Amino acid sequence: MDDTDLRLIAELRRDGRAALSDLAARLGLSRATVRARMERLATAGEIAGFTVLTRADASPAPVRALMMVGIEGRGAERIMARLTGFPQAVAVHSTAGRWDLVVELGAQTLAELDETIFRIREVEGVMTSETNLLMSTRRAGRRQGRPDQSSS
Repeated sequence: MDDTDLRLIAELRRDGRAALSDLAARLGLSRATVRARMERLATAGEIAGFTVLTRADASPAPVRALMMVGIEGRGAERIMARLTGFPQAVAVHSTAGRWDLVVELGAQTLAELDETIFRIREVEGVMTSETNLLMSTRRAGRRQGRPDQSSS
C-alpha cells in the first residue's frame, strides 16, 4: 500500500458512499485510477467491506461514560459476566495496566448512569473504580467539522 492508497482509505472512512468522481477530485486522480485502486485494495483484503451506520448505532444512549474497574483476586471472568448483564454496559473489556476492566456505559440520563455506577461498585469483587463521562466523540469515517451524532 502506498501513500495514495492510504489517502483513498482515509477518504472512504470519512464517507464510504462518496462518488468515484468526488474521490478522484479530492485525491487528484482519475475516476478510472480510483476505481482500479479500490478494486485492488478489495481483492488484496485491505478493504474488507463497506457498512452502514444508522442513527440508532450512533446514539443509542445520549449519556456515555468509560468506567475503569479494579477487581480483587482472580474473579475477572465472573465479574465480567456479571457486568455484561447490565443493560447500560455497552461493552466490557479486560485490560493490562492499572485497571483490570474498562466498561463502556450508555444511559438515557445522568441519574440512570449514576445508579448504574453505584450498582457496579456494589458487585462483589469490585474494589475500586474511576468513571469518565464522554463529552464528544470523533470516529474514523466521519467528516471533519461534523460532530458525531452520538455526542453529548
